[in-house]
Formats: sequence, structure tokens, C-alpha cells
Amino acid sequence: MDAIQERTASRPSAASAGEDAQLLRDYYRQMTLIRSFELRAAEMYTRAKIGGYCHLNLGEEATVVGLMAALRPTDYLFTTYRDHGYALARGADPGRVMAELFGRATGLSGGRGGSMHLFDAGLRMLGGYAIVGGQMPPATGAALAIAHRGGPGPDSEAVMCLLGDGTTNIGAFHESLNLAAVWHLPIAYIIVNNHLGMGTSVEAASGEPALYRRGSAYRIPGARVDGNDVIAVRDAAQAALDQARSEHRPRLLEAVSYRLRGHSVVDPAQYRSAQETQRLRAQDPLPAFRAYLIDHHILEPDTAVRIDEEAERAVTAAVDFADASPPPDTETLFDHVYATEVANTYRGLPGDTPIGPAVHAGSGGGE
Repeated sequence: MDAIQERTASRPSAASAGEDAQLLRDYYRQMTLIRSFELRAAEMYTRAKIGGYCHLNLGEEATVVGLMAALRPTDYLFTTYRDHGYALARGADPGRVMAELFGRATGLSGGRGGSMHLFDAGLRMLGGYAIVGGQMPPATGAALAIAHRGGPGPDSEAVMCLLGDGTTNIGAFHESLNLAAVWHLPIAYIIVNNHLGMGTSVEAASGEPALYRRGSAYRIPGARVDGNDVIAVRDAAQAALDQARSEHRPRLLEAVSYRLRGHSVVDPAQYRSAQETQRLRAQDPLPAFRAYLIDHHILEPDTAVRIDEEAERAVTAAVDFADASPPPDTETLFDHVYATEVANTYRGLPGDTPIGPAVHAGSGGGE
């Protein structure tokens, strides 16, 4: 059997690595859009435009953009409930993402999913998942389907499954990794370690806080990368995916990142000291990347300002689009419950009599 590989990915220099300047500017543009979108989403939540739960990627933009840059259009993505930034970086329209947060019919999931359930089959983004670890079994199943369609190779599809640090302690994590190892599946599990499972630190919750080692029981190679470095994240994720697709063997990658706000928009994060909050803000990846690009003459200061302004306009347009969009029609309430029609499915609303018109003829019965 293969030996367990445990390493920490080093931070590459974008300039010395010969990175394309336009590509780096595009990464900055994506990170800026995500930052603007998430700040406005927090504002819209306080204005009661967004209901339910709402979890933001603030502070994790470098991790988000780096991971999405590693994906091919033919790869599949499964995310956690902290999914807005991933949808945007994968190419989803900001207006449709915001409309989903608003619960509108024009949203990515037709207004049915909200913040935690963004879905776009065209982008092969197969859902945000509200249940901790809920994405891992279906992501593993998608990798199994790929393996059934064809063997390993450089052109094989692959699956990227995102999870938080807290997910590494639940049963679905271990069951999924075990099956992926036994069945030789083309999947990269990405742990986004922001150091807190809600308000509990990784060190207080995990017997092995170096989470990239958690696959060792299944002989799954693991690596750790600086989540504040978009280039390092991209390269590490790309390596994990390429190995997964070429060998049809799972990989585990831990991206160490930080969220700048609480677990959700209603969490004041009082478990952090003022000193800790100040330290994390000093490590904010967005201004750090901006300064890096300017210092290396990849981005002019006035261009950076223009990119920031463009992001603000795009998010304002997204809010306007969501505000102007209609809510889902109640007549469509039971649409998409099943992949195919099921005979005699009851489609009544509260107060309806469970016979007659409440059972639609189109469902295969009830005339």
C-alpha cells in the first residue's frame, strides 16, 4: 500500500513563479466581488431581506478563489452551508445568488433553498448542504459514478468536496473516506479549517488537530496549505485533484483559513478576545493580496480602486435584481420534490381536504 504523505505546502511567490499578471488581477477581482457580496448580504439580513440562516465567507476569499481556480469545468463541486463565495467564483451570476438568498423565484434554486442550498447543475455545483457533513456521502457517490463511467487518467472527471473542521469528527467523514479509499474514487476532500466549529476551537474538539492527518487511518495522503495565499491554495488543490483523477484515489487537503465574523451573521463571536480579533484582521487576505500585487507592479493603485468600485456596482445590481424578482408561485410548491412524477402524490396545502383538487392530475392520479 502507498505510504501516507504528510506535508505542509509552502507559499510560492507569484512573481518568481511567472504567474500571468492578468490572471492574478482576475483573482483579486473575484476576491473583491466576494467580499462586497458578503458585506452586502450581512446588511440585507439585518434589513430582513434574507431569512433563515446566513453564513459568510468573509476572510476566506483567498481559499475560495484558489479552490475554484483549481477546478475544471467538468469537475463536480459539493460545498458546505458557507457557499456564497464558491458559487460566485465558480461563475454563478451574482444576481441569481442574491435572489436565492432573498427567497425569490429567479434564484439559483428557485427560491427554495436560500443561503445554505445554492445549486447550479450547469456549473456542476451540486449543492450547499445545511447538515454538517451532509455533503460527504453524495459527493462520494458522485465520485463512484465517475469511476463507473471510466477508468483513471488525466482527462477523468473528479469531485471536490468541501467540509469544515467540525465535520472531521462525525461519522459521515470517516465512512466516506473509508469507502473512497476502498473503492479507489477520484475525489479530493478539502477541509476549510477556520479554527472554530461554531465557537469551539479545533484543539478543544479534535484529538488530532492537524486535520490533514485525519485520512491516515485510510491511507489517504494529506497536505496542509496556507488558506490566505490564493496561489498556494490553487496549486495544492490542483495537485490533489490531478492525483485523484489520474489514479482514481482520494486525496485530503486542509486549507487553514480564518473567518473574520461569527459563525453566522447573528453570532457576535464573543468567544474571541479583542486581541485575537485584531490579529485576524491584520491577516486579512484581501488587503494583503492587493498590497502584494501593487508592490510587485502587477496592479496599479487606480486599477485596484476601479476593481473595488466595479464590485460594489455589481453587488448593488444584484440586490436590485433580487428585490425586483417575484417569490415562487405557491402553485409550484411541490415541483422538484421527486426527480420523476409519483402517482397519487398529495399536493395539498394546510387546510385543504386531502382528496379532489389537491391531487393534481399531472402527478399520475387523482382525477
